[in-house]
Amino acid sequence: MKEFILICGGVFGTLAVIFGAFGAHGLKNYLDNDQLKSFETGVKYQMYHALLLILVGVIFPFQGLSQNLMGWFLVVGIILFSFSIYGLVLSSAKGRKIAFLGPVTPLGGLLLVMGWILFTINVAGVVDSF
Repeated sequence: MKEFILICGGVFGTLAVIFGAFGAHGLKNYLDNDQLKSFETGVKYQMYHALLLILVGVIFPFQGLSQNLMGWFLVVGIILFSFSIYGLVLSSAKGRKIAFLGPVTPLGGLLLVMGWILFTINVAGVVDSF
């Protein structure tokens, strides 16, 4: 699991750089300012959480339920949060907004929050066997 988390951190970080450049240069003529800001929010959160994945992959052994849940919450949270924003922005720019992605974004955000809570619990050593 530890290697998986580190690989996900590297992949998500790489994609954040690529998507950030794509948004700043390739999409600026196709998106309005609000859409660009939303796209940028997805990129920023993806990068923040890619860095968090790398951090947790370095400091935790991923033994026990709480550390494994933390990893899964962060990985799935990044996908649901950031990638739903990308989908919403790009589909709306084409005039065909994919409506079902709207509720996906806050679900991804909730998973990210839960990942941060488990990170804090694990760093604080609140539980050893959870």
